[in-house]
Amino acid sequence: MTFPDITPDLKAAMPDLRGRLLANQSLAELTWFRVGGPAQVLFTPMDEDDLAYFLAHLPEQLPLYVVGVGSNLIVRDGGMPGVVIRLSPRGFGETGTQDDIVSAGAAALDKRVAETAAAANLAGLEFFFGIPGTIGGALRMNAGANGSETRDVLLGATGVSRDGKKHTFTNADMKFVYRNSGVDPSIIFTSARFRGAPAAPEAIRARMNEVQTHRETAQPIREKTGGSTFKNPPGNSAWKLIDAAGCRGLRLGGAQVSEMHCNFLINTGAATGHDIETLGETVRARVMEISGIELHWEIKRIGIPR
Repeated sequence: MTFPDITPDLKAAMPDLRGRLLANQSLAELTWFRVGGPAQVLFTPMDEDDLAYFLAHLPEQLPLYVVGVGSNLIVRDGGMPGVVIRLSPRGFGETGTQDDIVSAGAAALDKRVAETAAAANLAGLEFFFGIPGTIGGALRMNAGANGSETRDVLLGATGVSRDGKKHTFTNADMKFVYRNSGVDPSIIFTSARFRGAPAAPEAIRARMNEVQTHRETAQPIREKTGGSTFKNPPGNSAWKLIDAAGCRGLRLGGAQVSEMHCNFLINTGAATGHDIETLGETVRARVMEISGIELHWEIKRIGIPR
């Protein structure tokens, strides 16, 4: 699908814009699944001020979505109407430390934040080493792994609202719950501050090695996948329910439930966004039929069907 090119109108309305606007830009290459149609407009802001300027001048009727590294995202084959914003590592990827505080831009990889903390001999952020996303996604989803979550270490965050205004959030303001935040979904997070605890460097590195070993031995990290597909139901594990429903290795078109970890879906090479999403819905239906438990998507799905 090709959308009408609205970039000339946007540029005319925003003469001082410094970031890059691209029309009908493929999103498949920006996601780990490598599927999906184009964004009507893909905008990459230069910095927080540029982002705020863009949002302040963006017509309200245009749909808006933000992507990071696309590690937990299915883009449907018809693409994404409106504007997709991608925060670049150059403008939003810096990390640093001061005393026991770790700062990070929203485009910083979770893994890099863990490494930054470790280099300063600060413990508590090792779990980020095993999360294949960015800090912006971690803030939105209260990302967690290996028994820890973002809310356990966050001091505060900054973001920009749809009207271009800048906001700050405390940990309490984030209204964290399991794999979600209660902050207005239209807020685009731009940075965060975390608190670590001084510790022996060898203990921190040992913990990071444990996290990495777990990922490599238990998850299909070298496949075209999207991370954990479904949230764990209260008191249960999604993968156990999927396995009990006989879905391990299940295929649909070019999509497959991972044999290694059946809460992961895989693009075996020629899957479409429709294949992957339909396989996920098939798994949900079978789990409901067998166990009576409804699985809820952890992976985000955006766009329109082809």
